[in-house]
Order: sequence, then structure tokens, then C-alpha cells
Amino acid sequence: MKEKRFEVIYKQGMGSYKILVDKKTGVQYLFASEGYGGGVTPLLDREGKPIISPIGGTPEL
Repeated sequence: MKEKRFEVIYKQGMGSYKILVDKKTGVQYLFASEGYGGGVTPLLDREGKPIISPIGGTPEL
């Protein structure tokens, strides 16, 4: 079985908001859903750069 590329590191509400980490790149993404719609976007720091977790380490939230 293939290893999962994305890992959920935070949930809020009934699964409406999740923060995912790409285990290959360390980039964090926000997944938001409501009803039948949803979307994904990378999380950015103040300078507009993607927030990156250490690969294989504990993500900083």
C-alpha cells in the first residue's frame, strides 16, 4: 500500500476546516468546506511565502 502524501495536523468544527501538511514538501495547506463546496489554499507567512513544516518532524502551529 502506498504511503499517504498528506497528513491532517489540525481540525476545527465538524471537519469544516483542516490544516494539511504535504509530507514530501512540508508545505501546509488550509482545507475549508461547507455543504457541497470546498477549497484548498497554501498557508502563507507575513512575507507571502508558504509555511513549511520540517519534513518528518512535528509541525509548528
